[in-house]
Amino acid sequence: MRRITMTLAAGAAAAALAVTLPASARWHTGDPQDQSLRALAADHGLYVGTAIDVGALSDPTYSQIAASQFSTVTAENAMKWETIEPERGVYNWAPAEQFMAFAKAHDQKVRGHVLVWQNQLPAWLTEGVADGSISKAELRGILHDYITAVVTHFQGRIWQWDVVNEAVTDPWDSPDGHITYKGFWYENLGAGYIADAFRWARAADRQALLTYNDYNIDAFGDGGPLDKTQFVYDMVKDLRAQGVPIDVVGSQAHLSTRYGNYSPFQIADAQQKFASLGVATALTEVDVRNLMPAEQTGDTMNPLLQAQAYDYSALMQGCLASRHCISYTVWGFDDGHSWTNTWDFGAGAGAEAMATLYTADYQPKLAYRAIQADLAFTGAPQVLSRIPQHPTR
Repeated sequence: MRRITMTLAAGAAAAALAVTLPASARWHTGDPQDQSLRALAADHGLYVGTAIDVGALSDPTYSQIAASQFSTVTAENAMKWETIEPERGVYNWAPAEQFMAFAKAHDQKVRGHVLVWQNQLPAWLTEGVADGSISKAELRGILHDYITAVVTHFQGRIWQWDVVNEAVTDPWDSPDGHITYKGFWYENLGAGYIADAFRWARAADRQALLTYNDYNIDAFGDGGPLDKTQFVYDMVKDLRAQGVPIDVVGSQAHLSTRYGNYSPFQIADAQQKFASLGVATALTEVDVRNLMPAEQTGDTMNPLLQAQAYDYSALMQGCLASRHCISYTVWGFDDGHSWTNTWDFGAGAGAEAMATLYTADYQPKLAYRAIQADLAFTGAPQVLSRIPQHPTR
């Protein structure tokens, strides 16, 4: 196979990240099974991406797959507040810049993750609010300054920013039987922080696409008070009517084969309904975990792998059906580095795992082949090239 060697520029952040790319990362002919996801997705104008564990980039196989298979990347943790500003006023850009160097070297667009979220905040911030040493008025100023500093630092290098993440409650954890707002920022600043965050991000970068990102908004329910997707739809509609510059709605799409998930038609319907608001859509954190059986045999594992492949494929088909769905990002691509390995989803830490496209030893699963086939074998008239989104002014 013809190969292309790409080497990062000199510098500490870029050291030891040279990767040899297969030609299929750039163009493709012949058997679609030999073609990368990024090459196949390019035929549809779609960007296919992954979250990147910066610490894993020293693994040459990890780096090879990350570089060759994906056309957009998201930093899994390197761009979160606790990492970027671990001490007040002291910024640690190094991990994020290492990630950015990798993306630049391999011609990948970057999704910035995340500016405003209630989790992974630095202790100086949460403890200061808790003990009263940071007032509510001061907190608003801190949020403004942080957004401005981070977006300005990366200005011109970010394609999509996850500006506000997971701002609303879940159906099973909603007071008074209806979806509402939740979390540290709402509790201290009220719901107005959402509009503020988007406006501050736009002021700092006129070109980046600005995203509202959440989970469990992959399909609409009954439209009632516990329909989270409907709540987010109404929220975005209201904010856009106020001139708030929301460009993209990101559906995380963290799924589990334990539950009855969605058909491609349900996914497509949600994508189209959000697009009707004038925004683009993106699947931003796709993974499909499995409740691991006590005895792992062919009889117990094969049904899980097939169910997982169906869910990955349903999401891809739903995205392809909407020309406004501009990216499909998996939240890590191999089981060895998946966050699900240690998380407790209710059945115990690590009980639900095996969530990604590749095994821990980097072998592609049925799920990989399923979305590869979706990209290879779909086309007009149902699947057309993407409609680019332009930043809201």
